[in-house]
Formats: sequence, structure tokens, C-alpha cells
Amino acid sequence: MALIQHIAIYCGSSSGLNPSYHKEAFHLGEILAKHQMGIVYGGASVGLMGAVANGCLENHGKVIGVIPTFLKRKEIEHMGLSELIQVESMHERKRIMFERSDAFLVLPGGFGTMEEFFEVVTWSQLGLHNKPIVLLNWNGFYDSLVQMFHTMVDSGFLKKENMDLVIVLRESKDLLTHLQNYSPSKTEKWLSEDSI
Repeated sequence: MALIQHIAIYCGSSSGLNPSYHKEAFHLGEILAKHQMGIVYGGASVGLMGAVANGCLENHGKVIGVIPTFLKRKEIEHMGLSELIQVESMHERKRIMFERSDAFLVLPGGFGTMEEFFEVVTWSQLGLHNKPIVLLNWNGFYDSLVQMFHTMVDSGFLKKENMDLVIVLRESKDLLTHLQNYSPSKTEKWLSEDSI
């Protein structure tokens, strides 16, 4: 397995209604810092985004934020990061997060989180990268989504091997073991990077 130094984290700029999500996000940041894994995320100081960043920073971890200028006020940029990259568009934000990361981790969130998740998993399906993608299903938050994946397979719209590109975990403590044991899919992809 390639060394994982930085993990892109996609999650809500809200904390949600269940306080456990905020607590879990902070704890995840602690875990990553203690194992010398840096975070690349959206740069906000609020919601789950802020919680995971603070958990990492308070344990001397490295956190890189990438924030579009038009979101600086809405998401309240984090002023204590190791590095804050300001960009002009959401596309540029996602590109830099992709390039600076060795794995992708999806926490609870809304439409923005889903959009980022589906983009990187689609790119994996197309063979444009082979980085691990983990869905952290705290408190069964993503149960309905995972069931939808099975419906897609059963209905013939998704291959089982492509569904398996997503590692679904219920607890943060299982993350490191899965990343350490990760090996890219051997399934033939639709496209090669050279053909794009």
C-alpha cells in the first residue's frame, strides 16, 4: 500500500442536530494527528469541518484548508490552520483537494458532501485514480445511501465491484486498519487516465 500522508475529508459545514457527530469529528481529527496523517478539507471553522480540523490541530497535526473566496464569510474560514489556500471556484477547490490527498474520507453532510463524494467515486470507477474512499457511517447516517447502492446493483445500473470501491465503516477506530490493508481494485476500468 502507498503511504497515506494526507486525507481529504468531505463533511458538513453544519454540526447537525445530534451532538455525537461533532464529538466524533473532533475525535477523528485526534486519531489522524496521532498517526501523523494530515487533513485536507474545505477550510471552514464551523460545523463538522471545524470540529475535525480542531481535533487534529489540538494534537499537533497538519491541516490544509482550501476555501473559495466567496465562501470565506459564509463558512467562516479557519484562522489557525497549517496552511490555508484561497481559490476562486468550487472546481479549483475540489481539484486541489484531490491532488493534495492520498485517500478520501466522507463524514455526515448534505448536498455538498454528496457531490464531492460522488465525484471521487466516479473517477475511481473510471480508472482515473486508485486512492481509497471511505464512508464513515456514524449512527447509521448513511444506511439509506448504502441500501441505494445495493438497489443500483440489483437493478443492473452498478457493478458490484464498483460498489465495493467504497469502504463503509461504522466507527472511526476501524479506519486505520482499512487504510493500512487497502489494495486497489484489479477490476478493468472503463477508461485509462491517458484517454481523457
